[in-house]
Amino acid sequence: MKASFYTGNQTFEVRDVTPAEPGEGEVRVRVAYCGICGTDLHIFHGKMDQRVGIPQTIGHEMSGVVEKTGPGVTAFRPGDRVAVRPLDWCGDCPACRAGHSHICMNLKFMGIDSVGAFQELWVVKERTLFRVPDNLSLRLAALIEPLAVACHDVRTATIRPGETVVVLGGGPIGLLIAMVARAAGGNVILSEINPYRIATARELGFRTVDPAGEDLKAIVEATTGGAGADVVFEVTASAAGAKTMTELVRTRGRIVAVGIYSRPPEVDMHRFFWRELRLFGARLYEEEDFRNGLELAATGKLPLERLITGVLRLDEIQKAFESFNGNAEAMKVLIQCSDEVEK
Repeated sequence: MKASFYTGNQTFEVRDVTPAEPGEGEVRVRVAYCGICGTDLHIFHGKMDQRVGIPQTIGHEMSGVVEKTGPGVTAFRPGDRVAVRPLDWCGDCPACRAGHSHICMNLKFMGIDSVGAFQELWVVKERTLFRVPDNLSLRLAALIEPLAVACHDVRTATIRPGETVVVLGGGPIGLLIAMVARAAGGNVILSEINPYRIATARELGFRTVDPAGEDLKAIVEATTGGAGADVVFEVTASAAGAKTMTELVRTRGRIVAVGIYSRPPEVDMHRFFWRELRLFGARLYEEEDFRNGLELAATGKLPLERLITGVLRLDEIQKAFESFNGNAEAMKVLIQCSDEVEK
């Protein structure tokens, strides 16, 4: 079989390797598609070499078909269409014992801390698998992992129908949050400065504001009769986003921190005190979020296809990363890892 290996210095190699055999409680999946995400680009830029270990097969936003099951596997069989929740938790730490295995204190993220999905065949634990509905293509099922992030974020915010929701940042995760928030009944305003992303968001029917040329705070206040937004999602992980999020939200409003900051930002804590604001961290996803993502995607009501910028073959992975790197008009690039699966 063929597998790609990140070898450092912004370089991938595709090699012929012997497929791994599934052990007790494991399943071998023929990978159909695997998406390139922001974390993969960080790895490509060499920012995670010590954590990843070189050479390594990375990638985690995937869909595929069960090819072989190991001893003790009971819930899946060859031919089942699946997506993987790429989390390997310990089950013993305080977080796991409290029922929060997605933020396990010893969490291993598959495709970063262990072998990932940019290969034809991937061996994973049965507990990570979710069945893909029959009416959902494997191409779109490769978006379930980031969609589950959005589902977790929106569920954390407890959005109620009719509430005003502001999403700061219109990249793939920001747009997915906007889609899920709209599906939950929220009236969404999206803030973005990238012209391509602005155009994409407007094409998808979102009210979109460019804060570089428009007064976002004034627009939110005019929309809400001066009250402010009920919920703000901060997705940009920028100093501007950290400043803006507290300015936009109403008294006792909710802020959900989604973006991953490289260093602690300056935040207006007085505003939190004065307006009794509530701040929630939202990291990764729970099983419920993966199930919700699959159900939402299967309805066909989310314009997921619009997020796919292009699809390249596994042997084109170097080209894919180079074309995605710094491309202001790229949303989600998929790698087709196997030819023996549905398109």
